[in-house]
Order: sequence, then C-alpha cells, then structure tokens
Amino acid sequence: MISYVTLGVNNLTAAKAFYGALLGELGSKSLLDMGRIAFFGKSMAQPMLAVCEPFNKQPAHPGNGNMVSFQPGSKEKVDALYHKALALGATCDGAPGQRIENTFYGAYVKDADGNKLCFCHFG
Repeated sequence: MISYVTLGVNNLTAAKAFYGALLGELGSKSLLDMGRIAFFGKSMAQPMLAVCEPFNKQPAHPGNGNMVSFQPGSKEKVDALYHKALALGATCDGAPGQRIENTFYGAYVKDADGNKLCFCHFG
C-alpha cells in the first residue's frame, strides 16, 4: 500500500550516511539518489524511505505527530536498532520497552533533524 515515506532533512549527506547505516541493519540499501532526494529500501517494488532537501529550499522541520515506524521482527532487533540509531547520533525519545502488555514493544528516537522514528514488535 505505501510506496515511500519522505523525511525532510537539512544535511542530506549526513542523513544518507545515518539512514544507510541504520536501514542496512534491515537489509535495505540506497536504491536511488537524485541529488536532493535519496531512496532506501530492499527494492523499488517494496515500501521505501526517502530523505530529501525540501523542494521549496526552506529549512526542513519535523511535523508534530509525524513518525515513521520500522518492524524488524523481534524485541532483540528493536533493541539493536535503537542502540544503532543512538550510536549514529540519534537522540532517545523513549527507551525500548513493553508498551502494551503482550501486544506492542517499542523504542523511539529522533534523527539529527528531529524526525521521530519508532522500532517496534507486535506480539
């Protein structure tokens, strides 16, 4: 259903390095780099994440309530991605933990531009 999600960034070079290393842990890679926008994923036929400099050339800023969530497959992988993101310069916005008993385990970070990311496991 989702083709791709785009996050606005102010330092595209740093964002490509951050998301390339982080999403590489999920088997994703840079699929397309068009100068001001770069797409990461497993294939162009599957959902992707794009980072871009805003088209209007104004500073990028995150929206309140916007978040991109990744489901890596286990609680251990949630923890690993959370710690990888922190090591890559993200800030904690909610340490890993059980959020809804026996249903939802999640961890939250913000990238250098303040974009909120969630790593989660259901079940």
